[in-house]
Amino acid sequence: MGGNRKNPGTRICNFSFLIVFCWALPLFCSASSSISQGQSIKDGETLISDGEIFELGFFSLGNPSSRYVGIRYYKISDPSVIWVANRENPISDKSGVLEFRSDGNLVVLDGNGTTVWSTNASAATNSTARLNDEGSLILSRRGDASMVYWQSFDDAADTFLPGMKVEVSDEIGENRFLSSWKSESDPSAGGYSMGVDPRGSLQIVIWEGSERRWRSGHWNKQIFIGVPNMPTTYAYGFKLSDENGKSYFTYKPWNPSDKLRFRIRWDGYEEQLKWAEEKSQWDVIQSHPNKTNQCEFYNKCGRFGVCSASDESSSICSCMRGFQPRNLDQWTGGNWSEGCSRKTLLQCQRNSTNGTVASDEKDGFEAIRCAKLPDFADLVVTVPGESCEEKCLENCACTAYAIVQGIGCMMWTEDLIDVEKFTRGGNTLHIRVAHSDLGSKNKLSTAVIAVISVAGALFAVIILLLLWKFKAKLKVLPTTSSISWLRGGDTSTLNAGKSTEFSTDASGSVDVYAEGNQVNRSELRLLNLGCVAAATNNFSEENKLGKGGFGTVYKGSLPGLPQIAVKRLSRRSTQGLDEFKNEISLIAKLQHRNLVRLLGCCIEGEEKMLVYEYMPNKSLDFFLFSMFSFS
Repeated sequence: MGGNRKNPGTRICNFSFLIVFCWALPLFCSASSSISQGQSIKDGETLISDGEIFELGFFSLGNPSSRYVGIRYYKISDPSVIWVANRENPISDKSGVLEFRSDGNLVVLDGNGTTVWSTNASAATNSTARLNDEGSLILSRRGDASMVYWQSFDDAADTFLPGMKVEVSDEIGENRFLSSWKSESDPSAGGYSMGVDPRGSLQIVIWEGSERRWRSGHWNKQIFIGVPNMPTTYAYGFKLSDENGKSYFTYKPWNPSDKLRFRIRWDGYEEQLKWAEEKSQWDVIQSHPNKTNQCEFYNKCGRFGVCSASDESSSICSCMRGFQPRNLDQWTGGNWSEGCSRKTLLQCQRNSTNGTVASDEKDGFEAIRCAKLPDFADLVVTVPGESCEEKCLENCACTAYAIVQGIGCMMWTEDLIDVEKFTRGGNTLHIRVAHSDLGSKNKLSTAVIAVISVAGALFAVIILLLLWKFKAKLKVLPTTSSISWLRGGDTSTLNAGKSTEFSTDASGSVDVYAEGNQVNRSELRLLNLGCVAAATNNFSEENKLGKGGFGTVYKGSLPGLPQIAVKRLSRRSTQGLDEFKNEISLIAKLQHRNLVRLLGCCIEGEEKMLVYEYMPNKSLDFFLFSMFSFS
């Protein structure tokens, strides 16, 4: 008997284990990512995706007595609800339950068993529901996940997540797949919606009721061209793809592990948000329309108006060339809603009432660069050999055209609406304007061009005259300014015929004077730097005769002259221009048949050189390095 009796400690351990197991069992159940028919989720229980990114369950917002079933992020301090099932019918207490019905649909029931929400899928037999790591609750056939009856991504609230697919087709037209909350704490449908408009070229649009509030501009297969700061990438970002004969719009993030979402706020602003783990908050990457830029609000300046937030004038709105305000009083008062109208009918419009018009009165185009292109475009594929401009001129209803990379030729056959001028980015919009309105501009341009041409011609003549005078002075300056001191400052007796230019192939000569008296009739040649460099083989080492504190002496030869020796004053030498003058004056006085003869000099920029007759047998060495060293 005693051997069969259980140890009291063992009974306590077993009892404790039973208590822990019973307490933990609901947690084990709630940690599942799916439920099947016959199962349910009560208020306080949740589904958690396999990667623990999202959870589904009951929650409250501003009013604790209003309970909702929805999906939100898991394990972050600001979980942010991304989807709400019973957004229009909250439950007043915590008696609600999410369960399967016998027809295979998920339903939300209040404490009285009243259905407040249902998936309403047809033929949803033998089904199961699973919350995946992309944030979608999927109702599919058990054992065959490819047979999807319903998914929360197809019944989105105010949030767009990577992984969602938005169908795009002309048959559907405007697809307003997101709707804002009524307020920060009320998830029922508010007054704003966001979606895609496939007409012409795909655009993202925000609506306020039935009216447009903002649009992204056209999709060029890489970016929305109405958002000039949008990054360009082929592998990531928004994509338009085909699947089973249908077109879908999707978004692929750069880093799949990022928590990234788009939403239409309750106050009508679209936001792209990214979770910053280090700051434990959602960072707003971009938001539209920009609250500080009134031009982002749809059609701010009305028909045929252009909005420019960077305009330095008092008004951000202006009429396109060839147009004028429809209501001048309202326009000048800051009410631009009525927009602008044409000053002059187009040629084809006048032809229909007044017969043919002279060929020189054909319509033309005025270009607006860096523009957000107008809404409601017609996409035109041009025939080879025909230009987009020609296509527009052929159609009297055509008001403008643009050629956009990735889209092609775009034309507008209605009023030009919601045009903005950017400081950078955008596209060039060509607006069709009557010839007379172009003429006023052309006449002004012609007058301006004529004035500029005349002024340019006069300027060119003046420059040529100055160059001619400078050239003439350049011929004289080497003898009258640089060499005039050889004449003791007297330049009136200098022969102009003996002056020379600084050129690489010619040199001239001057009479040698010292202290105002002519020493003799020997000719001192004035050589330019290029000539001396050529004579010494560009001052090569092979031509070097020696070096002193004043500089270096090179051997050389010139056509028509005996061999020469060039004394090149070092740029670092302390011998200045005065000493250089004195040396030439002294040599001029000492000219003698038994002494080395000075043939010329070179003064150009910082270069100062003396050119002597080359004397072998060291007589030149002694003369250059001993007698006249001014270092």
